[in-house]
Amino acid sequence: MNFFNRATLMKAHALLAAMILPAALMFFITGALYTWGVKGGYETTSHEVHLKTPLTGQLGEMVTLAEAALAKQAVAVPSGHAKIKKIGEAFKLEWTGSQRDVVLVPTADPLIATLQIKNTSGYRQFVQLHKAKGGTPFKVYAAVFATALMLILFSGFMMAWKMPNLRKLTIMSTSFGVVLFAAVVMSS
Repeated sequence: MNFFNRATLMKAHALLAAMILPAALMFFITGALYTWGVKGGYETTSHEVHLKTPLTGQLGEMVTLAEAALAKQAVAVPSGHAKIKKIGEAFKLEWTGSQRDVVLVPTADPLIATLQIKNTSGYRQFVQLHKAKGGTPFKVYAAVFATALMLILFSGFMMAWKMPNLRKLTIMSTSFGVVLFAAVVMSS
């Protein structure tokens, strides 16, 4: 069986498109709205964390402290990765995820820190997934989505290329797309 025959390409194209439509809509909507500043919101709560020793700004130390404070609040840890953000001499832990972000920051009192728990709105959760802040299952799904999208584009190109009456238009459209992309990138 020749995978590049028209009937097989059409079937693969249609089935892949139907399979990834939900993810495509999420990425298209969140990407387009994010470009215009629509990011969704958070419901934020702050909690004092009492320390035995002052924070040193070490990632492991701050993650362990945040995990313990979240457990006391019966809140799951974020699905993404934690990092230390330094601003001059100051530092804070930022731990992002699809359902919540956590910020742990020292206060003026060296034995007290503030833990902010920022629960995402429904729309913000989709934005966070778009930004790769979800767990491994969604990251795998997004990689499958990206591969399927490339296959859809490739199969659409191949179907157009195989039709003699569309070949010239295909070349012109592809060339225009490359030039337009380059112009927009250089002007941004």
